[in-house]
Amino acid sequence: MDKTYQPQAIEPRLYQNWEQQGYFKPSGVGSAFCIMIPPPNVTGTLHMGHGFNQTVIDILTRYHRMQGNNTLYQPGTDHAGIATQMVVERRVNAEGKTRHDYGRTAFIEKIWEWKSESGDTINRQLRRLGTSPDWSRERFTMDQDLSAAVVEVFVRLHAEGLIYRGKRLVNWDPVLHTAVSDLEVVSEEENGWMWHFRYPIADANGAATQEYLIVATTRPETMLGDTAVAVHPNDERYQHLIGKQVLLPLVGRLIPIVGDNYADPEKGTGCVKITPAHDFNDYQVGKRHQLALINIFTKDAHINNTAPEPYRGLERYAARKQIVADLDALGLLAEVKEHKLMVPRGDRSGTVIEPYLTDQWYIDLTCETQADGRPGGKRALAQPAIDVVAKGEVRFIPNNWINTYNQWMHNLEDWCISRQLWWGHQIPAWYDEAGTIYVGRNEAEVRHQHQLAPELTLVQDPDVLDTWFSSALWPFSTLGWPNPPDQALKTFYPSSTLVTGFDIIFFWVARMIMMGQKFIGDVPFRDVYIHGLVRDAEGQKMSKSKGNVLDPLDIIDGIDLETLVKKRTSGMMQPQLAQKIEKATRKQFPAGIEAHGTDALRFTFASFATAGRDIRFDLQRLEGYRNFCNKLWNAARYVLMQCEGQDTGLDDSLPLELSTADRWIDSKLQTVATEVTDHLDNYRFDLAAQALYEFTWYEYCDWYLELTKPVLSKQNTNEAAKRGTRRTLVRVLEASLRMLHPIMPFITEEIWLSIKDLAGKTGKSIMLEPWPKADQTQLDATAVAEIEWLKTFIMGIRRIRSEMDIKPGQVLNILLANWSANDQALYASNQAVVQSMAKVGQATWLAKEAIAPESATALVGEMQILIPLAGLIDKDAEIARLSKEIEKIEKNLIGVESRLNNPAFVEKAKPEVIETARKQAEEQRLALGQLQGQLEKMQAL
Repeated sequence: MDKTYQPQAIEPRLYQNWEQQGYFKPSGVGSAFCIMIPPPNVTGTLHMGHGFNQTVIDILTRYHRMQGNNTLYQPGTDHAGIATQMVVERRVNAEGKTRHDYGRTAFIEKIWEWKSESGDTINRQLRRLGTSPDWSRERFTMDQDLSAAVVEVFVRLHAEGLIYRGKRLVNWDPVLHTAVSDLEVVSEEENGWMWHFRYPIADANGAATQEYLIVATTRPETMLGDTAVAVHPNDERYQHLIGKQVLLPLVGRLIPIVGDNYADPEKGTGCVKITPAHDFNDYQVGKRHQLALINIFTKDAHINNTAPEPYRGLERYAARKQIVADLDALGLLAEVKEHKLMVPRGDRSGTVIEPYLTDQWYIDLTCETQADGRPGGKRALAQPAIDVVAKGEVRFIPNNWINTYNQWMHNLEDWCISRQLWWGHQIPAWYDEAGTIYVGRNEAEVRHQHQLAPELTLVQDPDVLDTWFSSALWPFSTLGWPNPPDQALKTFYPSSTLVTGFDIIFFWVARMIMMGQKFIGDVPFRDVYIHGLVRDAEGQKMSKSKGNVLDPLDIIDGIDLETLVKKRTSGMMQPQLAQKIEKATRKQFPAGIEAHGTDALRFTFASFATAGRDIRFDLQRLEGYRNFCNKLWNAARYVLMQCEGQDTGLDDSLPLELSTADRWIDSKLQTVATEVTDHLDNYRFDLAAQALYEFTWYEYCDWYLELTKPVLSKQNTNEAAKRGTRRTLVRVLEASLRMLHPIMPFITEEIWLSIKDLAGKTGKSIMLEPWPKADQTQLDATAVAEIEWLKTFIMGIRRIRSEMDIKPGQVLNILLANWSANDQALYASNQAVVQSMAKVGQATWLAKEAIAPESATALVGEMQILIPLAGLIDKDAEIARLSKEIEKIEKNLIGVESRLNNPAFVEKAKPEVIETARKQAEEQRLALGQLQGQLEKMQAL
């Protein structure tokens, strides 16, 4: 082993070997364990959310592989309809062309070309993260087999009346010209305006009167499509007007005044303009009152020809400006107020999304029974998915996410599954010239099934299916469905665990459950582990606009400051923020980010994986785990130094003695093996990481390695004792490496390959070794009690040295008071260790009646360790040092307390800043009390 731990030197080499040797493939032996990758976008690059998600998945995968399961981690990517089409369109635009210049077929060929060149970026990055999927089974949602599954599901659902085509309101992206899902819409608060308009009440003849209803809107242009004004049916101000009409300004259309609970008497004037074709809430009001749906927009959000002549062809914001001016000229603009509002923008285009009335394909999720008596979507798809969770056939971890799931499932809308794109699964529906729709697996099947004449022209629907449609089939389409001979489906469906974020519980998790139940007759997975978001150290969501994004690969391999600044400020949607982000980046990372290696990052993620909560990613904690890697590496080098070329107890016929320390560490090993296994079985990755960290760092490295030195010294001639200690050194390290391996695959493999022969292991890789199982017969309460006594004794003396500023190497004579016979026996058996590790000279056992001089004291149970202070330290110098330190802390404490006592600070500062200040004050008060206690002791000497 090299002198220093260099992850960049070992990680690529080890991964390449693992993959070449086929170690990631299912063994074919044991009970099945399967976990599906949440397919990342083929356009994607690794971000911290991926890193966290993939670390958790790979921990489970490696753990179950070592448990002897027939383990499959199924990899693959999603075709990402909108994102991929945008990427390739930009390349085409750079050539001075559009996709329409190529035509659909040629453009799709361009996308496949791009995928072959650049579409595996994220998979290369996943390899760098150390994940261990069976890459030979890699799938892509546009693969031929998966595309066949998509068509099969569509055709079957349509045949059962569960897919239909209808005109409904959707989220419309006027730049991309497609419907988008709610997940692809980002709503953020922005500054805007609220316009208040006067709508004249009409008389019996339809003429405007001098009475008005005042309505308020943030989107004046939509008034062109108003078909009602709503008031609350119990609002006494307007009850007498319900059933009458207003004359819609600028348009001249008479529209009814309706009574509806959607109108809130406490909000504004209590009157609400209703535009059913351009607002989701208004759409529901329109359905309740059978209102007309008037679409006023073109697909690119210009005013269409249903509007009055002066506004036709105007872009929506130009129309807004003109409409406000015209209403003002007519004296119908009551007032304008500044207003903060949530603005929905497309996550890809950045444009404001419009609710838009258009023909789309839907999966029915709301109908109980169809008109012909067949089950509707609610009974056939939604209710079975609700039932399996209620019965516990699918388990959410943490359990509280069931509430989120049920909230979605009990408030379903029909699922819009069509998108106006070229890239994706083209909808298997054909139209004749009369507009008749034919659905089938291909055109030949359609013609045969419906006995259509060869000369009849059929045109396939140009739309493609929502990406989430194919993703919903992922658990079984990747395993070969609907191909009956595929053994993988029989072996690995249902999968064992799904690891995902809370934000797609409905969009992905629920839909997979619906489709799995419908087409396979079983749930797609047994457990759903929900993890939180990765936020920055201040708890802020990571985003390009905030300039706080961290790239996992930059943490693994390091990045210099200039490259980091360029990375954070290039390609921004809000370039005006670049200067601010550059300044913050230079302040936070003056030397860039140094390389930490994959294992330190994975251990950090594991330590943060706490019961579904969001995590605050802290680089200081990451540095602590890099130090942990160094500690483990150095411990292994010590073991090799002591054991290479030596007898490590492989020959059972030779005599072997185990010291108390040997029996203690072996007993602690059994305890930690039980704990870690239990934590991983219950998805408490944080507790597993903590238990492994504490055992490895504190028990094995800090204590056991030191306790072996007297036994292994040249002065000790007891070969049986040396043999026992070497065997324990190696075997405990080897077992610890196996437990650490799922979290830290690289360093554990590298060390294990170096020490495996010494431990009597013949395997080719640590990942193929069995998971350590606790041996209860190795638990030794006596040894544990003795070593805990020893640790308390040594730490007591070390604490006194630290508090009294006594040099670590200075030998101390000690007094022992209030001792027992057991204390004397324990001291006698551990005297050499105490003298070596605590630098103790003479120990004097005081009689009960003896009066001890002024001393620093430590307790070991009821026994007191006394270190007389007279003559040990320079009293005047120590008083001066303590007084200076007290003065410094008092000054700092006054400053912190003054901030906390300042109402302006408490009102304006962020909660996390206030909490940090409070912690600082508490820490300083504690330190002050300790120093004042020490000063009093010094003055009493």
